[in-house]
Amino acid sequence: MRKTVLTPLLFLAATALLLSQQATRWRGPNAEGIYPGSGLLKVWPENGPEMLWSFEQLGEGYASPSFYGGHIYIPTMIKGEGYMFKLSMSGKEIWRAKYGSEFTRQYQGTRSSATIAGDLLYMLSGNGKLVCMNTGDGSVRWSKELTGDFDGVINRYGYNETILVDGDRLYTTPGGRKNNVSALNRFTGDLVWTCPGMGEKAAYCTPAMIKLPSRTLLVTHTESHILGIDIRNGNLLWSYPWANQRLEHQNTPLYRDGLLFCLSGYGMGAVMLRLNPDGSSVSRVWFSQSFDCRMGAAVLINGYLYGSGHNDPSWQCYNWTTGKKMYSSRSLFMGAVISADGLLYCCSEKGEIALVKPDPSGFNIISKMTVRRGSGPHWAHPVIHEGVLYVPRGKALIAYNIRGK
Repeated sequence: MRKTVLTPLLFLAATALLLSQQATRWRGPNAEGIYPGSGLLKVWPENGPEMLWSFEQLGEGYASPSFYGGHIYIPTMIKGEGYMFKLSMSGKEIWRAKYGSEFTRQYQGTRSSATIAGDLLYMLSGNGKLVCMNTGDGSVRWSKELTGDFDGVINRYGYNETILVDGDRLYTTPGGRKNNVSALNRFTGDLVWTCPGMGEKAAYCTPAMIKLPSRTLLVTHTESHILGIDIRNGNLLWSYPWANQRLEHQNTPLYRDGLLFCLSGYGMGAVMLRLNPDGSSVSRVWFSQSFDCRMGAAVLINGYLYGSGHNDPSWQCYNWTTGKKMYSSRSLFMGAVISADGLLYCCSEKGEIALVKPDPSGFNIISKMTVRRGSGPHWAHPVIHEGVLYVPRGKALIAYNIRGK
């Protein structure tokens, strides 16, 4: 009788624990650049939405903020050292904790954003140091060196992926011939499996996780290929040749209903692949060289893709299934795109942010503002959380109120 009672209680406790430790994701809950929320402003005031606060004590870097448990976490580099900052939701510093040296060569500063699951935070430095930190006080629970512990091979601009966490594992791409893509136990840092991939360097991509009825795939870019890996055992299921002029692929793939979308800059473009039902192979559906987004990603809304080009630095729209180009507009410079409450937030590399209606008939700007705080390139992706638009730039993290009245 006791076993009968205890079993459901243990199951409920385990389920509650799992839900409480659901990991944050790069570019929103589903890693698609679409953030939850409703009742947001449909039109901005003339000078843009109200600035709630600006925290301007960060260092150098291009990371986006992460949110967990009513706090903000954002990494930065100060005098060559990487620091994780924990802020209150009103922009007050709670603590900063050192996690190791950061990338000080070309475009120095942080690259990756933090991934948080429960009381643990995961951060990958541009130099390849992977750390697990306690969210309470910032202490380091364990750390690994991708180049030393896994024979990884660093790329021209360092490591850039934001760590993907699922269940009791995390996934990372050291690059190199042996441990090209690896799964680790997220509580200990121990190696679970390794995949040699195609033996190439990592290519800055935060991987996508695709859950099919028969298996779950990890899909990522390395220098010259797109890889599909079975997360159960690390088996490489397929590879698709995909090399641009710089061997760099910053954008996370998008998946919907059997179709896998990948896009890269530097003379490459966009490709739509069809996964077979069990995910063991892919075939090309369409290709567009003009949709050559460098690092601003794309979003899918109501059957249409929205994003910007690189060689042609315009904002573009494509039919998801056919690849038909719906429009191209240079009314805003290229940059990153996110979405919330049915609207696009198009963030140009020149510091302008436009509120745009997602409409395949044309690039319709509703409102526009200029980011005036911070300094340096506008490369970090903004984030929307609970009615606030967070824009990182250099030493500043700026919070704008976009809640409707």
